[in-house]
Amino acid sequence: MTTSASRCTLATHAAHKGEAMNQAAFYRVLIVISLTAIIIAGGVMLIQGQPWAAEPLEIALAAPAPASQTAMEACIDGAVASPGRYPIDSGDSIGEVLAMAGGVTGDADAALLYIDVPASGESDAPQLISINRAEAWLLDALPGIGPSLAGKIIGYREANGPFTTIEELKLVSGIGESTYDGLKHLVTVK
Repeated sequence: MTTSASRCTLATHAAHKGEAMNQAAFYRVLIVISLTAIIIAGGVMLIQGQPWAAEPLEIALAAPAPASQTAMEACIDGAVASPGRYPIDSGDSIGEVLAMAGGVTGDADAALLYIDVPASGESDAPQLISINRAEAWLLDALPGIGPSLAGKIIGYREANGPFTTIEELKLVSGIGESTYDGLKHLVTVK
């Protein structure tokens, strides 16, 4: 037998259960409506933007100059953004050649420009290593110079300022006449 109190509890429980189901259904409907609104708004924005209606971007590559026009080559080094070899025409100005190398850097001395025209057969000479700018690993690669002497060269440079002549290398402790003779044609102070 059920009492009226237990019937009331069952009725209240059923009412709460029905209420919870109605809330869940309400939230489901709310989520579906929100997602539908977002999809419609996105579609409208996509159609209004019409990215496919824009003019296509055309990329044109510059044709290389014929070999007859670029018979000369300039080797740009020093205080420029991109040192290297650049093809030049006979009508190119110094400013245009420097622009090919990315322009001069902030520490460049604009009043001084060094031009070296190699003699016939010298164009493929090895690049000289600046003893004023080279790091230890590069100095270490020179014949007769190991990690210890590379460190001493850098130490001398830091203590006495930049080398003014390559002969000053003989003032570095450990570099004698024979070591100097083996590397003097591979280094520069520029």
